[in-house]
Amino acid sequence: MNLVTYHNVTKRYGSKTALDQVSFQITKGKIIGLLGPNGSGKSTIIKLMNGLIVPTSGEVLVHGEKPGIESKKVIAYLPERTYLNFDMTVKELITYFHDFYQDFDEELAYQLLGKLKIEAKDKLKTMSKGTKEKVQLILVMSRKADLYVLDEPIGGVDPAGRDYILDTILKNFNKEGSILISTHLIADVERILDEVIFINQGKIVLQKSTDEIRNQEGKSIDELFREEFKC
Repeated sequence: MNLVTYHNVTKRYGSKTALDQVSFQITKGKIIGLLGPNGSGKSTIIKLMNGLIVPTSGEVLVHGEKPGIESKKVIAYLPERTYLNFDMTVKELITYFHDFYQDFDEELAYQLLGKLKIEAKDKLKTMSKGTKEKVQLILVMSRKADLYVLDEPIGGVDPAGRDYILDTILKNFNKEGSILISTHLIADVERILDEVIFINQGKIVLQKSTDEIRNQEGKSIDELFREEFKC
């Protein structure tokens, strides 16, 4: 069974069509890049699988069921904008996640904090934007989820920290699961991607393995993306 299935999904906001008859699947054991220009429909795809919105027509399934309480147990979601309480300490956030998610590995979270030299006693509001994002990523990657959905996970991080974050993602995600990464920093992430989904104007224009693209096109993912979208 696919982890996630989109079948002829359309999503409209009033007169605007954000997604138009979108169909694709996410299977186990892959790191997938969801790539497209701003306003292409990436965020709508992510919100649908996380049960934050519902389709206008078509069907979104997580483990064969519509998104809901059960799907939240198997999807670890990192939104582009932090949702954490800035008045809480990192330790309090770890306790909260441990209490809320049965698959949360508290020991792993502290190990990752130590590697980044982030103090558990510090409040989020005392940290830089980049450090806040690292804390949020640690909380998400410390779950043993079936699917990790990461929306711009390195967008607010300096170039020096991006490789560390990508290596953290690679080393700590559940190998029985998959990762969906939405990002515009394609050159930075393409080395870890197994597959890409290109989306433009609410339509899927390509879903293919990165090896196929490099072998058939003789181009990097970043080069193909720039050519496709005239970046």
